[in-house]
Amino acid sequence: MSDAPRYRFAPSPTGFFHVGGARTALYNWALALRTGGTFVLRVEDTDESRNSPEWTQGIIDALSWLGIDSKSPRFEGPYFQSQNAELHVAAALRLFDAGNAYWCDLTPDQIQARAKETGKQGYDGYSRDRGLTGGPGQVLRFRVPAGKTIVTDLVRGDVEFANDTIEDFVLLRSNGSPMFLLANVVDDIEMKITNVVRAEEHLPNTPKQQMLWEALGHAAPIWAHVPVLVNEQRKKLSKRRDKVALEQYREEGILPDAMINYLMTLGWAPAGDTEIVPWSRIVDEFRLEDVNHSPAFFDIKKLASFNGDYIRAMTLEAFIEASAPVLAASQAWPSDRFNAQVFAQAAPLVQTRVVTLSEVPAMVDFLFLADPAIDEDAWTKTMSADFAREVLTDFATSVATSEWNHDSLKAILETWTEAHGLKLGKTQAPIRVAVTGRTVGPPLFESIEILGRDETIRRLNSGIARLG
Repeated sequence: MSDAPRYRFAPSPTGFFHVGGARTALYNWALALRTGGTFVLRVEDTDESRNSPEWTQGIIDALSWLGIDSKSPRFEGPYFQSQNAELHVAAALRLFDAGNAYWCDLTPDQIQARAKETGKQGYDGYSRDRGLTGGPGQVLRFRVPAGKTIVTDLVRGDVEFANDTIEDFVLLRSNGSPMFLLANVVDDIEMKITNVVRAEEHLPNTPKQQMLWEALGHAAPIWAHVPVLVNEQRKKLSKRRDKVALEQYREEGILPDAMINYLMTLGWAPAGDTEIVPWSRIVDEFRLEDVNHSPAFFDIKKLASFNGDYIRAMTLEAFIEASAPVLAASQAWPSDRFNAQVFAQAAPLVQTRVVTLSEVPAMVDFLFLADPAIDEDAWTKTMSADFAREVLTDFATSVATSEWNHDSLKAILETWTEAHGLKLGKTQAPIRVAVTGRTVGPPLFESIEILGRDETIRRLNSGIARLG
């Protein structure tokens, strides 16, 4: 039997794929690759009221987007927790037969009433020695032993829990269905999981799970609890409050390599002066012992900066290919007006100016619209200049017979600007708004060159006419 470590990622299919889950998955994947181990995907789908096949597929698709390759020999699964219900129940009954669990018929109201009487919070172990044998309305509880439980954690060191602070927790509900803690441990045992790497929010459950591992006759796995992700207010990322869905970032044009690199740096950093490093180096260097204890700030602006660096590092061909789905889905222009060859000409101008692919359509929409939408605030600001009409008129006249390349176009405006004692930044603003509809975008003269002489002059004249 192989001694290679077995890591597992065990998400629940109850919603969009959380960026925190994505980081945990990547941590496990990197470790499996570096150690020659196995990454096990187990979908914990026992919550029938919230599960959905589309969420399960979303998990698989998200992992694939992150480079976690289901066809790799290091990947195993997906397994589904719901298929192991009989094993979970059988394990619970073994614990009962061994004296490590007992039946309890107290209702939640009765437990609360006893807590008021005894002054002890929660369940007080009332049924431990009553000798119940199971029946309608009874739950099966684990008999927490006396003493203490020490969880040895690769990130946090030894974490000690006093067992008298842990109540006898439920293994089987009154309807006979297994609780999550039991199912989780039984599945890990059955799948021979050796390493459990997960978010620190699961740490309070770990002593209970370690007790179950030992009571079922197995040594506990190697634990590692990594810091949670927090927002700007240093509050744990919440689906209700924060942008946490991996799918949303993917749709907005974050590149997978940028997301992978950024997520891996949340709580850990590669050696050297830069955090932007290839995946191969991350795999070589990543160690759980180097992960920080503190909560990690999920900084959307920093993610965008990472993404911008990755976009600029792409070959032009790769950038054009990556932009294609975003352009195809764009509603900014009629589909029949898009011209791939025109975009290929503009792509070098755009690539250096966007931080997400979702920004690409707005950079080039003026090339594919019969008449670009005019930003009214930009129009009012730029056309209020006393030279606006004159510069549009003179530029339109001059470019009608000039050489058609960006250097010649720029030289024409520079000459005009110098003659009028102005600055180029001022004089090109009315031209940009008349031609593109806004004050920001790719370099003006290169854009005009791509747009073409006839269309440029038509738009300049349209702008002059609008001035009245």
